[in-house]
Amino acid sequence: MPDSNAAAWPWVRARLSGLRPAARPGTGRGGGAVVRTAVVTDSAAALPADYPRGLPCDGILTVTPMPVMVGAEIYGEGEDDILETIALALAAGTPVKTSRPSPGQFEQAYRAAQLHGFDAVVSVHISGELSGTADSARLAAARVGIPVDVVDTRTVGMAQGMAVQAAVNAAAAGADRAAVAAAAATQADRTKVFFYVPSLEQLRRGGRIGAAASLLGTMLAIKPILALDGGRIVPLEKVRSAARAVARLEEIVVAAAAPHPGQSVRLAVHHFGNPEEAKSLAARLEAALPDCPPAQISSLPAVLAAHAGLGVLAVIVGRVEIEERPATDGHAQRLK
Repeated sequence: MPDSNAAAWPWVRARLSGLRPAARPGTGRGGGAVVRTAVVTDSAAALPADYPRGLPCDGILTVTPMPVMVGAEIYGEGEDDILETIALALAAGTPVKTSRPSPGQFEQAYRAAQLHGFDAVVSVHISGELSGTADSARLAAARVGIPVDVVDTRTVGMAQGMAVQAAVNAAAAGADRAAVAAAAATQADRTKVFFYVPSLEQLRRGGRIGAAASLLGTMLAIKPILALDGGRIVPLEKVRSAARAVARLEEIVVAAAAPHPGQSVRLAVHHFGNPEEAKSLAARLEAALPDCPPAQISSLPAVLAAHAGLGVLAVIVGRVEIEERPATDGHAQRLK
């Protein structure tokens, strides 16, 4: 099974490997597509750490870190032991908050893309219902000379990450700004996010759910299964035990994935502080969906872990397009 440091799925790497001849924007070296559009995102996308290293073009993707405040200290995604720091703070009752990146951070990313020789930028971000990140991106876009399209994915985690990967694939194939933005938006619409949290308290503190819902869950010892709908966190089901909640989460994911051809479904499992539980869930999903590629397993990004709290299990179900063309051995070859 993939671990928290696993690379992007093989289908992503294979798709990008065929686009690598376009090593730099505007050159089309080796007969590859000319890459004119760069992609910018934020760290809520939960992309695998080594994903940017496998891209076919310098500067095609920039991931802007989202700040996390633990007490009086400010941390950025990727800093050493940030998840451990958040876990200890939550256990000790220390306030943990998050913030959107500043417009200046995005402005710097857009100007860097222009210096790299790109003609345009597509900026792909966490749901605007959960964060003002897309607003920061729009403010920055108004300050730069390079054209920027901002895409509010209305989702989070690897659901957002899949949208970013779709945008990068389109950009690497030479698509223009509008087509790259459309690829991100379309992929985001094809993803579902389901998750279980042992406690609603952190979501309440961060304003992501109402106080009444949190109080009810605490008083009745309800273990909620939640989902994203229209970019917002909504209750899906209420379960009376943690074991039943995880089992029901598995059932919901299988039901969401089963109607689609196995190879067209991609799964990602996120966790915070409970990697073995995530691996066990991923193994059961693999057994239940044998035609689907194994789930990518990773810790939640710090900015999401700060709100979900310890013990969260989230599953992303994404549908991807599969192109078929004759291969040299006469068999169909999947490209996406």
